[in-house]
Amino acid sequence: MPLGDLKTTRLPAGAVLVVGAGLAGLFMALKLAPRRVYILTSMRQGEGAASAWAQGGIASAIGAGDTAADHARDTVAAGDGLVDERVALILTSEGPARVRDLMQYGVEFDTDPRGDLVLSLEAAHGRPRVARVKGDLAGKAIIETMVAQAKAAKHITPLLGWRAETLLSDGKGGIAGAMARKDDGSLMAVQADITVMTTGGVGGLFKITTNPKTSRGDALGMAAVHGAVIRDPEFVQFHPTAIDIDQDPNPLATEALRGEGAVLVTADGKRFMDKYHKDGELAPRDDVSRAVFAQIQKGEPPFLDCRAAVGAHFPEEFPTVFASCMSAGIDPRTDLIPIAPAVHYHMGGIMTDDEGRSNLPGLWAVGECAATGVHGANRLASNSLLEAIVFGNRAANAINTEDHPKRQADHIGPQPWLAMTPDVSETLRIAMTKYCGVLRDADGLNTLLDIIAELTDQVGEANPLIAARFIASGALAREESRGGHTRTDFPDEVEPPRSSYITYDQLV
Repeated sequence: MPLGDLKTTRLPAGAVLVVGAGLAGLFMALKLAPRRVYILTSMRQGEGAASAWAQGGIASAIGAGDTAADHARDTVAAGDGLVDERVALILTSEGPARVRDLMQYGVEFDTDPRGDLVLSLEAAHGRPRVARVKGDLAGKAIIETMVAQAKAAKHITPLLGWRAETLLSDGKGGIAGAMARKDDGSLMAVQADITVMTTGGVGGLFKITTNPKTSRGDALGMAAVHGAVIRDPEFVQFHPTAIDIDQDPNPLATEALRGEGAVLVTADGKRFMDKYHKDGELAPRDDVSRAVFAQIQKGEPPFLDCRAAVGAHFPEEFPTVFASCMSAGIDPRTDLIPIAPAVHYHMGGIMTDDEGRSNLPGLWAVGECAATGVHGANRLASNSLLEAIVFGNRAANAINTEDHPKRQADHIGPQPWLAMTPDVSETLRIAMTKYCGVLRDADGLNTLLDIIAELTDQVGEANPLIAARFIASGALAREESRGGHTRTDFPDEVEPPRSSYITYDQLV
């Protein structure tokens, strides 16, 4: 599509176009000061950002006696052989300072009477290190604070009500901004020398998810068609304790509940996790998800029992979970909570270095849509918010210390956004959950790829279909079970462990 056919906005030289308004985008935007930043987002006031839905909190080695090395060791162990140990140590070493940044911005983490942070234990952590806000309101509180800070920052300009659909090519292999669509259907090309994707994950591609339905892997689709390398797309994390009350998305029962002593039980109150893993309820998420799924397959529905661990304190300690349960007529102080695994986080994404650079000049990525190698095959609980601020800060520092050539958009590729009708989206979501869920095999994945191909023939190369194809293709190619990826036809791990790197022209 010729650029002249669209309304065009040219950002000032050296300004940064941030696509997405979750924690990664907002934190990085603040750290880019005084450089001009324009935040492109379809959301209002941060609503809908997956960061705001994070319940557990943010992990860091900030407590007495804890160390970055210990936190990194836990991160590497959870990642099942695929974590880049150097990058993990960057995350854990810089984490405490970034958490203090959040406190200086105004985030009021829970503290004890002495003023020290109250730190919770979550699965696969060797010690309590997760800072929380009012029990399970960390994500919401952090995003609200970041939005307020961004509004007050003179160097930040919000472009509200615009959803990015495609990236602009500079005709030389680089990226020169993005094309966006407003709620009323109008289009605008935003030319920029520096473009940063911070659009979140892929949960909305699946029928059963804890993520916003708008999180459909758009960044992967947009970047991939220009030649971006996508790393480890097959690794999708399933949260084992989504609340199974027929809501879309599924409400989440934070892992912090199990850290407080809540247990997984059958309908008659008998614990079952000890049959599946030596660490019981605090085993890594992929192990707990498989155990919960196995219970469902056996016809023995799983429940989360918080009655003894939390009991009467539920409304004060975990208000979000309490409200979700009560909305379905479940009182978690006295009732068991029905649960099921749900897509929660994407370990894969646009391949970047440890400062957010992709392989495409002018294009950066931070947060869940990026893949630095820090999560490997299975993310350690509560490392996601930490990743957003650590690598958001590193990207900002790198951008502010480098020279950036002027990038002129050459053309815009078509994007059949409006063709992704509710019926098409629902067909895709059901198929992704059925054939690319907790358990996978070649027959199911090939069936899924056929469905994706049929939908693509019907509507065109829409970003969500491209992202789904990357996930399914990666899952089919990885003939082993590792971390969040379990193949029933290939149950063992293959040594040595290897990440996958896929480009658009390599897709099956």
